[in-house]
Amino acid sequence: MDHSKTAPLLAPPEQLDFLDRQTVLLPAPITVLEAWNRIRSQPLPLLDLAFRIRDAVSARFGVRRIGGLGTAPSDGVRVGERLDFFLVEHVAPDLLVLTERDRHLDVMTCISTQGAELTITSSVVTHNLFGRAYMVVVGPAHRLIVRAMLRRLAA
Repeated sequence: MDHSKTAPLLAPPEQLDFLDRQTVLLPAPITVLEAWNRIRSQPLPLLDLAFRIRDAVSARFGVRRIGGLGTAPSDGVRVGERLDFFLVEHVAPDLLVLTERDRHLDVMTCISTQGAELTITSSVVTHNLFGRAYMVVVGPAHRLIVRAMLRRLAA
């Protein structure tokens, strides 16, 4: 199955406020949980600072602090569990669907694999002015962060 085109989205593309799909060819096939663990084991410089700034600003608007990504590997995961701040909505060897929802916006991030090809698809629906303003800042940063994470995975 080509998840790069069929990974679930929060809504039809024309109803999304943000959509980012990035793909990389890895040296060898890995599962989505292996990809998640590798991404977390090699934190990007300044990503922790970015999450702390995000939490400090967003908390003033009633948004739950997320604290960022951990670094401890996950041996396995089930639907309904949490991977860091994300809720696991679907898990299979080739597709991991993660969400975070609040009154300002809903986020869905899917990690999918097909052979050695890995794709990260993120979709967002905003609910109010704060959600839209948040995505003005976070949207471009998200694209850069995912690009850097995928580059590291491919190396």
